[in-house]
This record gives sequence, structure tokens and C-alpha cells, in this order.
Amino acid sequence: MEAVDTIAATMGAAWASGINLYATILVLGILNLTGDMTLPANLQILSHPMVLGAAGLMYCVEFVADKVPGLDTGWDGIHTFLRIPAGAILAANGMGDVGPAAELAAGLVGGSLAATSHFTKAGTRVLINTSPEPFTNWAASVTEDVAAVGGLFAALNFPLVFLGFLGVFLILVIWLAPKLWRGIKRVFAFLGRLFGANTQPGAPPPPS
Repeated sequence: MEAVDTIAATMGAAWASGINLYATILVLGILNLTGDMTLPANLQILSHPMVLGAAGLMYCVEFVADKVPGLDTGWDGIHTFLRIPAGAILAANGMGDVGPAAELAAGLVGGSLAATSHFTKAGTRVLINTSPEPFTNWAASVTEDVAAVGGLFAALNFPLVFLGFLGVFLILVIWLAPKLWRGIKRVFAFLGRLFGANTQPGAPPPPS
């Protein structure tokens, strides 16, 4: 069971970081600081006050940016280069002292999980942003935060439940990915036609 606990915890941290990296770092760091869990030596740095302070500050920034239609998509684009590597690092270092081969394998799987959750979140937001009202966007943002923290909590306390949830999530992603991709292509094709028409010489001005 110890191996299952470790796998669930590392994969949970990687999956959650793809949705909200800063909330993941805060949860892990605070739990370790309060003694509710013991992080491996390579992850003890997450409990350092400077790390917790930076993660808390960036979580507050993301909490606002993530609820502004359009800005959230830009924010997700930038964080493609942060969430995925961080997920791989958390997974690799979360394995403890098990040897470089196991750490590399965990990093590869963890990075892939972080990428899956990140691109699912980002792609869904592109479609949600086509709605003119902001309330759907706000609801999605809060739901994502709750899912990230709740999923991480389940991974740390109910590993078998989390692994079952993770399997269902991956099946849903496989089913949803083609539909999500077609929707995103339609959105960007519409934007391309809209801005392309407005920049053509002699094109009539858009209706007021």
C-alpha cells in the first residue's frame, strides 16, 4: 500500500499543478509545515516561508486573472511553460530516494498528466470565453480551484479513490479531446475571419 500511496500522491500533485500550480504548492507546503504530512527531502523547500509567500501572492494574482474572459486564456498560454515542467518536477521529486530511473519515469508520467489537465482546462476556457456573460467563466474558475485542491486532498488521503478518479478523467479526456479541438478551431477561424476582414484595404467598417 505504501507504493500506491506514493504513486497517488505524486500523480495527484502533477495533475493538480496542471490546473492550479500555486494552489498545489500552497497545499503541499502548508501540510508539510503543520506536520499533517511529511514531504520527501527534495520537496521540503515547498514549506520555506519565501516559497509559500511567493505561491500565495501568485495565487491571488491568478485568482483575479483567471476570472477575466480573454485574460484567462493569455494567462493559461504563459503558464504552459510553468505548470507542465512543475508537474514533472513535483512527480519526480515526490518519489523519494528510489533511484534515478524511477524518478525519471515519474517525471515523464507526471509531466504528461500536468499537460493533460492543463490543456483540458485551457481548451475549455477558450470555448467558455465565447459566451458574452462573465458568470460562466467565474463558475469555471472556482470549480477548477476546488477540483485541484479536492483532487490533491483525495490523492493524499484516499489514494485508491483518486486513482479511480484519475482513470475516469483520462477516459473522459480521450473522448472529449476531438470535440474540444474542433470547437477551438472554429473559435480561432471565426476570429481570423473577423480580424482579417477588418484589416483588408477597402473593407467596409464593422457595423456600429
